[in-house]
Amino acid sequence: MANSSSGESVIHRFVKIVSAFDDTHRSLTVADLARRTDLPPRTTYRLVNDLLLEGLLQRERGGQVRIGNRLWELASRSSPMSGLREAALPFMEDVQSVVQHHTTLGILDGNDVLYIERLVSDSSAVNITRLAGRLPIHGTSSGLVLVAFSPASVQEQLLSRPLTRYTDFTITDPAELRRHLAEIRQRGFAVMAGIIVPESSGIAVPVFGPDNAVVAALSVVVPRQEENVPARVQVLMTAARGISRALGWKGKLQGAVRRSQGG
Repeated sequence: MANSSSGESVIHRFVKIVSAFDDTHRSLTVADLARRTDLPPRTTYRLVNDLLLEGLLQRERGGQVRIGNRLWELASRSSPMSGLREAALPFMEDVQSVVQHHTTLGILDGNDVLYIERLVSDSSAVNITRLAGRLPIHGTSSGLVLVAFSPASVQEQLLSRPLTRYTDFTITDPAELRRHLAEIRQRGFAVMAGIIVPESSGIAVPVFGPDNAVVAALSVVVPRQEENVPARVQVLMTAARGISRALGWKGKLQGAVRRSQGG
């Protein structure tokens, strides 16, 4: 793609425009888009018109624009996340019906956890996760359980970079974090209290794919001091095994012995 005078490609500018929309900015004027993307107004108007013609953006009655249905349609085709979400959703509904708190499904994407499904409980604890939202790996139970069950190279990437401290409970020391990841892998789940916001705790377990590699983390967000870890973990692990098997995982339950009817 041809570059602009600033050296940015058309695709890069397109991504900047699409990325300007979020939970608090679902629709924007073209002038707002120019300010949020730091693109020249004339360039923004031209690109927005092109995106409107293709249906990737849609114009609202007041003149503002928003993400178009066509963009969602194209993004959903052959996406590996679609199959994962479809497999997980019934089990996530079961988890939320029992736990009665926010339930999320996250995957690793770069330096973040990307949340691809989220069920909300209106009466539950504060929760900064959102569908299609991102959080830092070391600031979430999902991120830590994903890294704990990932190859060593993924762990080393996390441990080799500076980590932001969000609360007094955020683990940023590499040696301490390495020990914590080993403990998570040994016990099979992560429980993190107040590591990114003081009011809530995250409890997460891994979800595996057909090659026995971790593909996602299933988690709940509960108020501090209300973790009830044994009960929450049992519900999460049961659901995670169901999701994993729906994805083609062939793993076995630890300590499980199958007996014949006469055995």
